[in-house]
Amino acid sequence: MLTIPLILKDGHPFVELEGRLWLFDTGAPTSFGDVQSITIDGEQAALGSNYMGLSAETLSRFVGVQCSGLLGADILGNFDHILDCASGTISVSKSELPHSGQRLSLSEFMGIPILTARIAGHDYRMFFDTGAQISYFQDDSLAEFPDAGSVTDFYPGVGQFHTDTHQVDVALGTISITLRCGILPGLLGATLKMADTQGIIGNQVLVNRIVGYFPRRNALCL
Repeated sequence: MLTIPLILKDGHPFVELEGRLWLFDTGAPTSFGDVQSITIDGEQAALGSNYMGLSAETLSRFVGVQCSGLLGADILGNFDHILDCASGTISVSKSELPHSGQRLSLSEFMGIPILTARIAGHDYRMFFDTGAQISYFQDDSLAEFPDAGSVTDFYPGVGQFHTDTHQVDVALGTISITLRCGILPGLLGATLKMADTQGIIGNQVLVNRIVGYFPRRNALCL
C-alpha cells in the first residue's frame, strides 16, 4: 500500500507523487502528463503527453494549479483508493482496502464510474467524476432549485465554458448531501445520453468524509 498527500486546491483534488502534483480524475478515461511514465505502489504506467489536446500545461492553466498531468480511469482503475481530504492523505493499493462506510454499487462507461443518485424522489444514473469541481444535472427541473450563481469550468476537447448553478439536494443511498449543480453545454450534454446518464456527481462528495473508491470491485464507499 502507498499513502501519499491528497491536496484539495481550488476545487480540485491532487495527489503528490515524487514532488509532482497530479489531478485525481475518475471522470477522465485516459491519463497524461509531462513525463513518460509514473510508478504507483510498485506498478509502472506509461503516459501520453495529452488527452484530446489537453496537456499538462493547459490543464495547469485551467485549474489554476501547476501540475504534471492527470491520473484517469486507465490508471486509477487498477487500484483500491481511500481518500481522506480532512487528513490530506490518499491510500492506494493493488490489494483490497477495507472501508466500513455505506457501499454504493458502480457500473461504468469507458472506464468512468456511474452511480445512482436520488433527486426529488426520482433515481438518476450519474457519472462519478472527481475532476469536476461542481456537479451537473441535465434536467429541466434544475432551474426550480435555489440559485447558486455562475461557474466557469472546462472539459477536454471543449475548453472553458460557463454555466448557471443551483443547490440540489441529492441522496446517495441513505446519505443526503446538497450539491452545486450546473448544466453541461451542447455536445457535452449529449455525451451523457450516450451512456444513458443524466448528470455528474463531482468532488464535493469527498469533503468532510473518508471515501473508498474501489473500481475493480465496482464500489464506492461513503
